[in-house]
Amino acid sequence: MLALFKRYANWLHLSWPAGTVERLPVVGEHGKTNVPGVYIVGDLTGIPLLKMALQSGAAAINAAEAELKKNQGDVDVIVIGGGVAGVAAAIEAKQKGYSVKILESNQPFATIANFPKGKPIYTYPSELTPDSTLQVSANVKEDLLEELQEQAGQFDLEYVSEKASHVRNTNNGIEVVINEEKTLSCKVAIIAIGRSGNYRRMGIPGEDLDKVSNRLHDPATLIDKQVLVVGGGDSACETAISIAELNPTSDSPFVTLAYRGTELSRPKSENVQRLLDLAKEQKINLQLGAQPSQISETNVTIKNKQGEQTIANDNVFAMIGREAPLDFFRRSGIPIHGENSWPKRLLLVAFLLFITAVYGMKGWIGPFADLNSTAFNPGTWIGGLKQTFNDPSTLMGTILASASSSSFWVTLAYSAAVVIFGIKRIRYRKTPYVTRQTITLMTIQVLPLFIIPEILLPWLYANGMMPQIFIDNLFPDNSWWRAYGFILAWPLMAWNIFTESPLWWWIIIGFIQTFVIIPIIVWRWGKGAYCGWICSCGALAETMGDRHREKMPHGKVWNKLNFIGQGVLLFALVLLCLYIVSWSTDLINAKSLNEYWRNGVWKPVVDFVLAGALGTGLYFWLSGRVWCRFACPLAALMHIYARFTKFRIVVEQKKCISCNACTSVCHQGIDIMNFANKGKHMQDPECVRCSACVQTCPTGVLQFGQVDDQEQVTVVDDLIASNVIANERLKH
Repeated sequence: MLALFKRYANWLHLSWPAGTVERLPVVGEHGKTNVPGVYIVGDLTGIPLLKMALQSGAAAINAAEAELKKNQGDVDVIVIGGGVAGVAAAIEAKQKGYSVKILESNQPFATIANFPKGKPIYTYPSELTPDSTLQVSANVKEDLLEELQEQAGQFDLEYVSEKASHVRNTNNGIEVVINEEKTLSCKVAIIAIGRSGNYRRMGIPGEDLDKVSNRLHDPATLIDKQVLVVGGGDSACETAISIAELNPTSDSPFVTLAYRGTELSRPKSENVQRLLDLAKEQKINLQLGAQPSQISETNVTIKNKQGEQTIANDNVFAMIGREAPLDFFRRSGIPIHGENSWPKRLLLVAFLLFITAVYGMKGWIGPFADLNSTAFNPGTWIGGLKQTFNDPSTLMGTILASASSSSFWVTLAYSAAVVIFGIKRIRYRKTPYVTRQTITLMTIQVLPLFIIPEILLPWLYANGMMPQIFIDNLFPDNSWWRAYGFILAWPLMAWNIFTESPLWWWIIIGFIQTFVIIPIIVWRWGKGAYCGWICSCGALAETMGDRHREKMPHGKVWNKLNFIGQGVLLFALVLLCLYIVSWSTDLINAKSLNEYWRNGVWKPVVDFVLAGALGTGLYFWLSGRVWCRFACPLAALMHIYARFTKFRIVVEQKKCISCNACTSVCHQGIDIMNFANKGKHMQDPECVRCSACVQTCPTGVLQFGQVDDQEQVTVVDDLIASNVIANERLKH
């Protein structure tokens, strides 16, 4: 049984990649931080592109104009870091007439200067011209460095050879703290230190030997030496390639690349292809799923699934990346993605309690069961108005009668949140796709999920315009809330099916929705056609949860938690079978099913805790898709349907720069970059078509589309979701 479940789990979801997202400081539009007057530019914004670095530097200075005019400080602008982004910001400030100092503890453009000799430079996107005075066009390290130095030399830039500890906002402006005794004061601080933290360590014996390095200067010095390169990113690939290409023969490769992963999913496609070609030519000994376990003066030991292998070695290059300087930001009071302080944790607890109380107003569980009594009933707050408009056949009378129920106010608040945050989302995202999607979600939430059940149906009934056959078969006992079932399909909306006596109309409607309509739209447009365009859970996730999508945790462990929804789906199916038995035989009592399983388990655990309290209460901490991703039984069913869909996020591999921006904004935890970097169209069934990855991609790699049986693209959506592609079409 366990082996069968593992095969099913692997088929359904676990076979897809599960990459993680690097922790970076929280950066707003144009590099703004939570500290007024402090901006972050460069690759710490999440996109390691030279042209984007130039763009971010110039954008930060333009955004800081108001603060530069009103803030105090000895210097107008202090730029911390003399890389491409920092110098671009400094030049922009100089051009505007501001005084500028650049703090650089090493040398200007130090990162580029430390690139290996002859390193190729990728100046993506090729059609982009940054809105900055400083520009880049060279495609080789030496030419690029000369180009940058020549441009920067035209301006009288002042460099200060100091290393900043942190920044702080004071009454006298922004203070850049060098050490306990020394500070510099400015009106605006631009942080452009990049990922200049400590090199990651391998944590093995011998890594402190002199032959171990984190940087390659000149590959020509390594000819005929036995070299081990450790890592699976661009730096590791380029190091191994540059050394191996100097090998005149393929008789004995003197370069070994060891990477603990089983596939190269992070490097640029050009680097991966060149590495594989050199491996075929036997100029590189490529070992995947392997990592060094020990280094000595004359050899290294590499460990893989087959065991350990000791090979001769002269040099080791540990190209496993650097840790971002997060302590700098912690000392500066700038939050880090994924980190929670005690105040944030206390706020989380308080918010969870608040959301629990709000959902409890529906009378779902325990102490909230009597909230519809006179003592707690919101209708008593408007008693005077109710006396004035006590005729339920009038529109106002109907509204006031509905308002006497707590569920009216909860649904009103829910709908208002969708509309308010939906308008904000449209203004912020600004793509045709987001605009149409959000308007659709707002319309469905307001009309069929609020106005129709809470106002229109009661009003029609009060005026005798509701056919009795509808009342008897769809809304017995004036249960207008059952109208949610027109939009929310079973098992998400279980209450129309799990009934003591079968409501055959709802059973037919639910069957057609769940097993006919939804499979068709999933096959055609993917699971997100329902989750991202129709469902009320998705409506709140895409609106109120829009600015928090990057908080969704990624990785293999979290992907396994997705199967909570499969468990809830299984429970729903078992419960459905029990109800069918109770309707058709005397073996099971339907009243007992309602009391013990529906009201005793489904209501408090699934509806109240998972969908309500946790699903909504964790919005601002784990993104808006907590319920949708981990526990929704309808989503779990659609995951199965989605294994047969033609829908894909189609990729244009040659544009991918491995920046991981697409993965970082996915609030379903999908490792989208892993697909894009390998040129595979994204087919993870978790996708909800939110378009965040498509919109965020800085080079226009991603689009929505469909494929045939050979995974060849047949259709690309006309509704544009990518800013890059939208701008390209405007130009043409």
